[in-house]
Amino acid sequence: MVMKKNFRLGLLPRILIAIALGIVLGNALPQFLVRIFVTFNGIFSEFLGFSIPLIIVGLVTVAIADIGRAAGRMLLVTVLIAYGATLVSGFLSYFTGMTFFPSMIETGVPLEEVSEAQGVVPYFSVGIPPLMEVMTALVLAFTLGLGLAYLKSDALKQVARDFQEIVVRMISAVILPLLPIYIFGIFLNMTHSGQVFDILTVFIKIIGVIFVLHVGVLLLQYAVAGAIAKKNPLKALWRMMPAYFTALGTQSSAATIPVTLEQTKKNGVHDDIAGFVIPLCATIHLSGSTLKIVACAMALMMMQGMPFDFPMMAGFIFMLGITMVAAPGVPGGAIMASLGILQSMLGFDENAQALMIALYIAMDSFGTACNVTGDGALALIIDRIFRKKEQRQG
Repeated sequence: MVMKKNFRLGLLPRILIAIALGIVLGNALPQFLVRIFVTFNGIFSEFLGFSIPLIIVGLVTVAIADIGRAAGRMLLVTVLIAYGATLVSGFLSYFTGMTFFPSMIETGVPLEEVSEAQGVVPYFSVGIPPLMEVMTALVLAFTLGLGLAYLKSDALKQVARDFQEIVVRMISAVILPLLPIYIFGIFLNMTHSGQVFDILTVFIKIIGVIFVLHVGVLLLQYAVAGAIAKKNPLKALWRMMPAYFTALGTQSSAATIPVTLEQTKKNGVHDDIAGFVIPLCATIHLSGSTLKIVACAMALMMMQGMPFDFPMMAGFIFMLGITMVAAPGVPGGAIMASLGILQSMLGFDENAQALMIALYIAMDSFGTACNVTGDGALALIIDRIFRKKEQRQG
């Protein structure tokens, strides 16, 4: 008996189909149908606003507790190097954006005006106020996470893990499946208002710049790693290409760990160090994701004429590096974990958040590939540091 495999369309194809349908049907659907999607978008955006503090508390708390509970100098060094690499990626994205984006992006009307669909209003609205402010959720998550890291009892830790599981299920079973409908509604409204092609032009330009930035970040990371570990950086980067292309297909750092681990060992990293660093960095090192979020955020702020300066973006990048640790193992998890600080620190409303999600998901595979390939460079640095320490002690 031949078993038929269930065919499931991935998140990226569904997002692309939603954008295409929104553009095609924007001027074709009658107004009563457009109002249905406007109504759905209003309710979904309220639910998303309600969910953001829960996502922060559920994911960040356990992530900080797990890192804080693990002991050892290698852990501290790995976390600091991974965080430093993430910050470098974020600031590289910022300065590149400041150099090239002003000539590529024309300031247009605010997104809330674009998405109003020329006066189309929802049939009804449902208010779902969040339980707490985003900054309150962040402070609560840090406090609980640090407390759980040193708590001897496991009862509260298990509650935190159960709550984390609820949040991850909410993201994977509710938010992400409904996301294509939400983005369809956004682009349906944009087409109706005649602004969609201006925004799509910006999308294509930004995606091109970010892809080049990904290549630049990997070359920089392996140049530094090669200089420290005294290895040829291009050969080391070439050996990591199987991990890069595996990540392109899986869109998951965790699923790529076996390949990343094997290729890292082929670069000469000691088995024990590779076995520690690679799984850890799959969670805490997200240079590619940070790069994308910073670039996309700047592009949308420039498009809307929103004011920003270096101190604001620097604070955002520092906080983003910490928040990225909480990215769950689902496609688009990093952007979901960062929605809170996009809202609280940069002032993104639900329309800007929806476009951020669409832009991020469109490049999710490349960001993941950049993350896992960079893990190999970090492993080379850490291997050199601790091999030297062993030699001195010997």
